[in-house]
Order: sequence, then structure tokens, then C-alpha cells
Amino acid sequence: MSNKNTSTSRSLLIKSLATELGFSFCGISKAEFLAEEAPRLEEWLKRNYQGKMSYLENHFDKRLDPTLLVHGAKSVISLIYNYYPEKDLAKENNDNFKIAKYAYGEDYHHVVKNKLKIFLEKIQEEIGQVVGRAFVDSAPIHERAWAKKSGLGWVGKNSLLLNRTMGSFFFLAELIIDLELEYDGPVKDYCGSCTACMDACPTEAISEPYVVDGSKCISYFTIELKEEIPTTVKGKFENWIFGCDICQDVCPWNSFSKPHNEARFTPQPDLKDMTKRDWMEITEDVFQNLFKKSALKRAKFEGLKKNLSFLNRKN
Repeated sequence: MSNKNTSTSRSLLIKSLATELGFSFCGISKAEFLAEEAPRLEEWLKRNYQGKMSYLENHFDKRLDPTLLVHGAKSVISLIYNYYPEKDLAKENNDNFKIAKYAYGEDYHHVVKNKLKIFLEKIQEEIGQVVGRAFVDSAPIHERAWAKKSGLGWVGKNSLLLNRTMGSFFFLAELIIDLELEYDGPVKDYCGSCTACMDACPTEAISEPYVVDGSKCISYFTIELKEEIPTTVKGKFENWIFGCDICQDVCPWNSFSKPHNEARFTPQPDLKDMTKRDWMEITEDVFQNLFKKSALKRAKFEGLKKNLSFLNRKN
């Protein structure tokens, strides 16, 4: 057995465990204050790009400093978990409304969090006493900044993390632990002069390269906004009723996306066969049954009906 007492051997072991658990990429950064991100986040909030997502204004310091989330934190382990589906339901069935690909199967929070729990247990088994916490889009942690810092990819003009071999159809997850490791560095930005995502966004949510006005995003309107959707965006949703993949679908780097191997992300047969009429006539019982384990529950039945009503309104 290799010596597990050096930061290099520990890092290699951790990356090997990540691969065994089905993570596509694993990168490691030093747990420290994200000095570069602080002014950017402050400016973004000042512009009110968070819209009604007031939770993004909370815990400003924790979003930027992992040592406030885990006492004695030394390392942030960033991970990629693929969710690209074998079939695009929006293309398979023309008589259907569109939902974001990440919501086709079981709620990723449960699937990936479960993997992270096993990951931390395996690290503790192999290395010994390690204190840490797992994060999957559920706590104040600046995921993309950590993924970028650890070399998993670069932040694209649509503000999503892009990876040269996978594109962007994946979840980000983190383990913050109190273990000194060998740290990776960032990679080059490969967006170049491409503006495909900016040109394709029907609500012009990408206000400038690398900056997204969250309050104009279709995902915001269909998931986060609890009030009525403003009439100014009427006719711009292109049949999206939960989330939106437009800026990802047009990104050239997503031509490299390959289908995931996660059985829990497989869409239910009922979901694949849904028609627009089925959606319009959906009852709360059917909604709860069909989406009991889905991320779609985040919009709630009332939210889904609101979105459908907005798409169906004549004026």
C-alpha cells in the first residue's frame, strides 16, 4: 500500500476514489478566501441581478470563505457529475413542453449528496480522521469559482462552468475538508470570440460576456419567481416550463457531451410520453406522483400551473 501521509499520495487517492464513485472530474484547491470573486459578487448583487432570490444576498462572507463553513478547513475538493441524457425529450416529442435536462430523473441533490457521503466515508477509511462537509448546490458556497480554481474548467460567457471534454451538462459538488492536499490550478478560457449563448438567449439575460442577469433568465421565471411572470417576456419562453437549456444547447463545447451512466437520472416513461394537453390538464395528484423524487417539485404544483398558464395566455 502506498504511503498515505504525503499530500501528493492523499490527493491521488482522493481522485482515484472520486473516479470509482462515478465522478467525471475531481480537482483540489486550497481552502482560502476568494479575493478575486468578492468584488464581482458584490457588483452583481448591487445590480439586483439576483431578482427576488434574496437568499443570494445572505451569508456573503461564507460564500467566499470555506473556513467559515468548516472549522479548520484546508482543502476544497471540487467534482463534476454528468447528467447529459441519452435523448433530448424536447427533440423527441414535438407535442411537448420543455423542461431542463437536469430535471429528467431523480432530484440531483439526493443522488449526488449520497455519493458525497460515501466519498467522505471512504476518505476517512483510507486516511483516518478527516473532518468535512459535503455540498451540492444547497449551501452558501461559490461552486463555479471553486471548480474554476481547481482546474475543472473555465467559466463561460453564459456564466456556467465549461469543460473541454464534457461541455456543461453536469452538476458541481464539493467536499470541504480539514486535510492538507496537493492543489491544482486553473485552466485557460476557451470561449474565444464565440457569442452563441448571448445571441441565442431569448430574454437577453446575458447582459455582457460572463455576466448573467438572473432576474431575466427563463430558469428564474419558471422556478424561482413566485409572483406572476411579467408580460414583458411574453412570447419569449419557447415552450420552457421548468428551467431552460438554450444557452447550453447552442454552446459548441456541448457537442462533446456524452450520455450519463446514472440509472437514477433516467426519465420516467410517463414523462417521455407527456403531451402539451397532458401538461395543461395535470392534477396535483398526478404531479405529486410523477415528480415525487424530481427536482421539478421545487417549482411546486402551483408554480408549474402558473408557468403553463403564462405560456397559454393569448395576450
